[in-house]
Amino acid sequence: MTAVALVFAGLAALLHVYIWVMESLTWTSARTRATFGTTEAEAEATKELAFNQGFYNLFLAVVTAGGIVAYAVDEDTVGATLVFTGAGSMVAAGLVLLLSSPDKARSAITQLALPLVAVVLLALAL
Repeated sequence: MTAVALVFAGLAALLHVYIWVMESLTWTSARTRATFGTTEAEAEATKELAFNQGFYNLFLAVVTAGGIVAYAVDEDTVGATLVFTGAGSMVAAGLVLLLSSPDKARSAITQLALPLVAVVLLALAL
């Protein structure tokens, strides 16, 4: 079950790297604006905030990936700690989005589903 949890954690990390790309690198592009439902003017006005927010997503992905790597080299305690920290923070951020902006429920659920599965499966495996 640990292996399956780590696969979900890896998928969550990859998703958050993709979110980083959209928020930090392509925020003002038409495709990213369509994804986030922003106008060109809104994207221009918020690009510095999005850039910063994107890096939070990248750092969560890096922490989670670090946990997966730690498991791969038999550092299970360190690995579990990092996966719980990274993926758990992804879940918490998704819940904040869901509760603060119910109109963005689809995005929030997308953001939190994979890491939630990872956290639950890893907790059950331990």
